[in-house]
Amino acid sequence: MLSYQESGIGPMEMSHRTDLFLEIMDSARETLRELLEIPQSHDILFMQGGGIAQNAIVPLNLMGHRNPSNPVADFVVSGTWSRKTETEASKYGKANRSFELVARSPLEHLNVVPELFSENASYVHVCSNETIEGVEIRNLAQFARSTPHPIVVDASSNMLSTPVDFSQVGVLYAGAQKNAGIAGLTIVVVRKDLMGHAHPFCPSAFDWRLVSEHCSMYNTPPTYGIYIAGLVFRWIRDNGGVVAMERQSFLKSSALYDCIDRSALFANHIDPSYRSRINVPFHLEDRSLEGRFLEQAEIAGLVHLKGHKSTGGFRASLYNAMPSEGVTALVEFMREFERKA
Repeated sequence: MLSYQESGIGPMEMSHRTDLFLEIMDSARETLRELLEIPQSHDILFMQGGGIAQNAIVPLNLMGHRNPSNPVADFVVSGTWSRKTETEASKYGKANRSFELVARSPLEHLNVVPELFSENASYVHVCSNETIEGVEIRNLAQFARSTPHPIVVDASSNMLSTPVDFSQVGVLYAGAQKNAGIAGLTIVVVRKDLMGHAHPFCPSAFDWRLVSEHCSMYNTPPTYGIYIAGLVFRWIRDNGGVVAMERQSFLKSSALYDCIDRSALFANHIDPSYRSRINVPFHLEDRSLEGRFLEQAEIAGLVHLKGHKSTGGFRASLYNAMPSEGVTALVEFMREFERKA
């Protein structure tokens, strides 16, 4: 941390052009390629701006590659983040909502609206996990089979928690701060044939082709974020890889959902087919107890359980770094709280 490989220089103070940092970045890139089995047909870019920036960067690079005079993209809308993505893309062309998981009100059962993909779309965008609503789309193949267009995946909150078949994915992007490190780094995996189609007014620092050609150093990369991500990648590798992370994710989320489903006090109304393994929202059937629940949970050392302001209730986030002991403690607390309620 303070003296990388006894160099006397820590990663925070390194120039991004030094051999030491190039070693850090190359190692991080290759470890990620190994973890996710990313084929050589795809490049790995280290960028900035998070998923929100990619909401603009994706259409700037890809929306007009089929028909620049009539740019179109299809969107699978499953919650807050995919809706924001659709809205941003509409600035650059036609954003067609082709498939929607409709919630009649926050946390109600989802109804699947039949897909209707555009013939001339440049890509189909999917958010694989909606952190606010607690909706996860695990079967990306269902979209890949339904359209010949490239699938673009916002995997900001569940990357590295499940394997990815990149033969079915054109672009995958993720802010690192959920499952891959600290804020400031955005990981973008792009199929190489999808580069080189940027709109003329796309900022050069956002042009995937330029970023790729300059090995993610067209502008100064988020050096410390890359260093931390490399450590996280190695930790995942040394603890069984992505398959082990997926197994732990299912065990943790299943324990919590089982507690909720067996309870008369706690409830989660997301269709089980789309329940997130990563973010588990729930509420109390007796809303008058919510303040007491949150207060007593914090006393018990269970923090950051308050739900998003748009949904209310509570939310437990079960990212890779959350140990199973944390979930066990939450489940035991919930059962004891209900017993005393």
